[in-house]
Amino acid sequence: MAQLSDDCFAFSGPLLPIEEMERLIAERVNPVAGSETVALRDAYGRVLAADVVAPLNLPPFDNSAVDGYAVRHVDLRPDGETRLTVAGRVTAGHAAVAMLPGQAVRIFTGAPMPQGADTVFMQEDCRLDGDTVILPAGLKAGANRRLAGEDVKAGAVALLAGRFLSARDVALAAALGRPAIEVRRRVRVALFSTGDEIVEPGAPRSPSSLFDANRFLLANLIQRMGAEVTDLGIVADDPKALERAIGEAARSHDLVLTSGGVSTGEADHVRTAVEKIGRLVFWRVAIKPGRPVAMGVVAGAAFAGLPGNPAAAFVTFVRVVRPLLLQLAGALPRPLVPLPVKAAFSYRKKKGRREYVRVALRHAADGGVEAFKHPQEGAGVITSLTETDGLVELADDTTAVEPGSTVGFLSYASLLG
Repeated sequence: MAQLSDDCFAFSGPLLPIEEMERLIAERVNPVAGSETVALRDAYGRVLAADVVAPLNLPPFDNSAVDGYAVRHVDLRPDGETRLTVAGRVTAGHAAVAMLPGQAVRIFTGAPMPQGADTVFMQEDCRLDGDTVILPAGLKAGANRRLAGEDVKAGAVALLAGRFLSARDVALAAALGRPAIEVRRRVRVALFSTGDEIVEPGAPRSPSSLFDANRFLLANLIQRMGAEVTDLGIVADDPKALERAIGEAARSHDLVLTSGGVSTGEADHVRTAVEKIGRLVFWRVAIKPGRPVAMGVVAGAAFAGLPGNPAAAFVTFVRVVRPLLLQLAGALPRPLVPLPVKAAFSYRKKKGRREYVRVALRHAADGGVEAFKHPQEGAGVITSLTETDGLVELADDTTAVEPGSTVGFLSYASLLG
């Protein structure tokens, strides 16, 4: 397991700024131990455990980028068309052919360049006349030729250890001939919801109960981050039951994640339970929605308690749990980069906290992109997530947004990768 120190999240201030939270995680949380070798087809979404060094040039040989005619550029007339004899033909997957000065070779995309050839004319720019080809003037030397190693040089590091492997990364490893790859073991996350008012979807529901949405939301987010999730269901608002559930989960997982019960109400028992069996620093994070976020350590495992409202649970997951999961996984930092868009709404906020506004994007009349705030701001409004495209991030020192002002937009896709 992660085996974190009891004080790794220690913070003495009243509200924890997001930058300070990220710094504490980066400095004090160690990645989980262990790695395994997996087939390339199973590498997507895993964290690379060792650098991938290119065993060969990519591409391995000079080849044509187009269908056309390969020539020696020195044979071309600088002041007009050039007529060359077509001396051969080469297709992709076949050996390069020899070519003499004053000759051209019919070539297809991906085929190896003939010895001596350095330039390729696109076939639509050429005219055939019997066994000769007529080439236009003006093409630069090296045009439409792909050089060996222009993508990756043999011996170069193609993928760095710690990379969270995307489909693009897997394709690069495949192009280098790797049938398998070494990855870090998955982070193991125990997940449960808390609350007497929460019931399983499909179960009988009393008039005062709610179906559990958070556990399904968070389970999918955890899996999207490449971690393993153990669904422990719903735990009632009972201090002893919570102590038992959290303690047992911590002994076999790297992270215990809960939703609900972390505020300061009389029925919010998660905080007390963690304090009895481990060490908890109650992070009143300077964030909205989702200020009541609890983090700590139980039996060497990390603990994170998220708010019970679904929108707040989502925001705190992507801004608090996401960096924690990446650090536990041994992944390289993946900073969030908000993209500039125009606000189509007005908004007021308090100074000193980071706020995330759920917005939908629309094309503006001037061809730009505008962000429209969802009409319902409540932290429990699930449609504020399903009917929007992402979050507008408002800096700690921002106090107001006016229509037409530039704001930073984080797409849901960027938050989950």
